[in-house]
Amino acid sequence: MKSIIHYVSIFCVCALTFSCQKKTANQDKNLVFRYNENANIQTLDPAFARNMAIIWPCNQLFNGLVQLDDSLHIQADIAKSWTISEDGKQYDFMLRRDVYFHKHSHFGADSTRAVVASDFEYSFNRVLDADVVSPGAWIFQKVKNFKAINDTVFRIELKEAFPAFLGLLSMRYASVVPREIVEDKTIDFRSHPIGTGPFYFKFWEENIKLVLRKNPNYFERDEQGNALPYLEAVAITFLPDKQSGFLQFLQGNLDFISGLDPSYKDDIITENGELNPKYKEKVQMVTGPYLNTEYLGFNLEAPGAIQDVRIRKALNMGFDRNKMLLYLRSGMGDGAVGGIIPQGLGGHFSTDKLYNPEEAKALVDDYKKTSKESKVEITLSTNANYLDIAEYLQREWKKLGIEVIVDVTPPASLRQGMASGKVSFFRGSWIADYPDAENYLSLFYSKNKAPNGPNYTRFTNQKFDQLYEQAFKEVSEEKRNSIYQQMDQIIADEVPAIILFYDRAARFSHQNVKGLGINPMNNLFLKRVYKE
Repeated sequence: MKSIIHYVSIFCVCALTFSCQKKTANQDKNLVFRYNENANIQTLDPAFARNMAIIWPCNQLFNGLVQLDDSLHIQADIAKSWTISEDGKQYDFMLRRDVYFHKHSHFGADSTRAVVASDFEYSFNRVLDADVVSPGAWIFQKVKNFKAINDTVFRIELKEAFPAFLGLLSMRYASVVPREIVEDKTIDFRSHPIGTGPFYFKFWEENIKLVLRKNPNYFERDEQGNALPYLEAVAITFLPDKQSGFLQFLQGNLDFISGLDPSYKDDIITENGELNPKYKEKVQMVTGPYLNTEYLGFNLEAPGAIQDVRIRKALNMGFDRNKMLLYLRSGMGDGAVGGIIPQGLGGHFSTDKLYNPEEAKALVDDYKKTSKESKVEITLSTNANYLDIAEYLQREWKKLGIEVIVDVTPPASLRQGMASGKVSFFRGSWIADYPDAENYLSLFYSKNKAPNGPNYTRFTNQKFDQLYEQAFKEVSEEKRNSIYQQMDQIIADEVPAIILFYDRAARFSHQNVKGLGINPMNNLFLKRVYKE
């Protein structure tokens, strides 16, 4: 009898231990946020944060003077406040005193130290250093000089007023880094970064796994006064195949995926762009405007029918964008286009009355009559990823009496052709570098003509140029947005580019993930994320 009681006791203890271990494991899992990065991360140095694969982990590791909220409004970060001179050229930033670098033995006995204004002076000079070759040096093109006035005041002087400048400072290139660590030749800052962010670097087995841990000394708190971040860790895996990443997400091994890849798009969403009902109990889907405008550009210095605005207008109004998006993009996009400025930025306007095949055909017929040409033929250069859209447009435009030849070109060759002017009609897209409409309107400023700038259409319009230069001098955001809208209306009227659609971002996460949010730049910030 004693023996039976003894074994039953052991079994109960084991079962209880296993139950506790399982409960602890689940609790631990709920404190770790896991996502997959299918592209390799080349560096964790913010001076080289040129793509989303690098920017996302750097967002967790570093801070700058200012930051963006999900509505793309400028908010305080390490700078608690700032003043701008009346002429818009001088910015004085007042820094917080409670921001510390992640712990490291190089900081001495306390293993850390506070951030001071001279750290920003060093960090910005480093990005500008020709020997560093940072791709982010361009964000300081309009900067005359900068300096630390004292430990808590940092001053930046511009060559000319540039209202979008604060948006540039929200980019990861403008993060603060510690001189002691960066300049120590025994430390590879690329793979062992030290920042100030809500998470600190733990370990990185390249192409396998990257782990970040909670920074217990992080300075930000939520509205209730609770310390951020809520999570204990972030774990990033590197499966190169997006479908494999999707399967890992469905199996519960990843907490979220971003975007829609053709390998799983038709499984996770319906034809109308809604979450597939079979996943509604496990998965939550969030969509929102994404600052990416998909367009077709005309080289206005190339010969042919595209020189005539009637043909450009006919092409612009001669296809149904909503139908195109429904059948080819599962409704993931906004077809109510106005000009180049996408939804989510000041100056944007939209219309759902652009599609007018009857008027489009009349314009083509009028062009043929006055030019005495019986045939209108145009070559559209695109890459293979957009062949479906090109072929759809080819069919629709043929109904108008326009013959379109689709030339499929490798992406690198297409970019080179756009820059050199060797292609006359091309597929393009523009993703915002910073959250200001000027970033889009610069594509049509005459002094930015390719190959010296992003004006691949070679568009020239005196009124547009005057407004573009006027906007720089306007401090009032409301008045500046009014100027932007006037400029965008010129683009809509002159049609140097056909705006296909404004893109949308999509995020999928498990139902227990809270606080993830979405923003028009598709940036990932995890300091307010938690798992139930």
